[in-house]
Amino acid sequence: MCLGVPGEVSSIDGVEATVDFGGAKKEVRIDIVGSDVDVGDYVLTHAGFAIRKIPEAQVERTIELYESAIKGGEGPDAAAGGLGGVGRPATAEGGGESRGGDERGGERP
Repeated sequence: MCLGVPGEVSSIDGVEATVDFGGAKKEVRIDIVGSDVDVGDYVLTHAGFAIRKIPEAQVERTIELYESAIKGGEGPDAAAGGLGGVGRPATAEGGGESRGGDERGGERP
């Protein structure tokens, strides 16, 4: 499982931006998300790349979920083991973490 980290864009220089992750500022590539990213926007970042601009209406909830996951599921999704049940064993109802299969249930090469 990979975890995207939400952060606020504090400056932009071409295809790179300085993103503030709760006080820790890092340089991040923004060319994947395109030119609609502005200073003050929030992006979801993974491995040094902004992979998604977070819509303004979803910023607060995204940060809450991220913080809950970091704290080990103490927040609103605690009953699901944090991260909305990702990493839990699959049940008859579905859910759980995929290990080697794809969305259709087949094996990955």
